[in-house]
Amino acid sequence: MSKFTVLLVSLYIMAASAFVPAANLPSVATTFAAPTAPSTLFMAEEDSMYWEGEYPPSKVLGPLLSKMPSQLLGLVSGLLLGITVYSCYQSGVLQQEPGALSNGSWVKWYYVLGSAMGPISWGTHVACWIQRKNGM
Repeated sequence: MSKFTVLLVSLYIMAASAFVPAANLPSVATTFAAPTAPSTLFMAEEDSMYWEGEYPPSKVLGPLLSKMPSQLLGLVSGLLLGITVYSCYQSGVLQQEPGALSNGSWVKWYYVLGSAMGPISWGTHVACWIQRKNGM
């Protein structure tokens, strides 16, 4: 077997093991550890991500985004949207060159990466809205 085949088989096995229920996987910690106090199956009330009302609390954004002010998140969102628009436009310009579509010369990695910033821009836009509604 070639090294590439071994790599592909290993990646396939790792990906498939991600979908195995955790209760069926034996682990060293659960096999040999003495039972401790029973753990709760549910999150504590203050750790819950459930909310009532129009908008969620800032803690749903995670440890990094929940501390950022809405103005900064709005600026980041606008910057990422600008990068997306610029990358898509430049890819369109490169497609107009003669023979670019037949040989693939219009595909540039930095424009592909830049065009992938669109969903991240949307996410930071939503985070900005959440922070603004929460007064940050």
